[in-house]
Amino acid sequence: QLRLVESGGGLVQYGGSLRLSCAVSEFALNYYNIIWVRQAPGKERERVSCISRSDFSTYYADSVKGRFTISRDDAKNTVFLQMDTLRPEDTAVYRCAASRSSCHASTPAITKWGQGTQVTVSS
Repeated sequence: QLRLVESGGGLVQYGGSLRLSCAVSEFALNYYNIIWVRQAPGKERERVSCISRSDFSTYYADSVKGRFTISRDDAKNTVFLQMDTLRPEDTAVYRCAASRSSCHASTPAITKWGQGTQVTVSS
């Protein structure tokens, strides 16, 4: 059964860093692209980043380009989201998701969601 479990969220000051982890079921990275999505209260859900299952290509939202880095460790069945130079507007619940859609699809179809982890950036 496909499972995704996020960890690494927390409270950080403006300009700080956090690394989120998305632990997935064994072999899932061979079959699914992994997307990071965030949602803040009162705001629309935003696709933050994605990493391809096949060629490790990546996608970043304009709002995080140059500050966030997505990577994967297949031996650990884990996808990471390194978040640097954090801003208060990055405050949200971050969820990872598995998708068979392209990382660049306008509306990727989600096969499975993780439960989410809270990121709070104080000013």
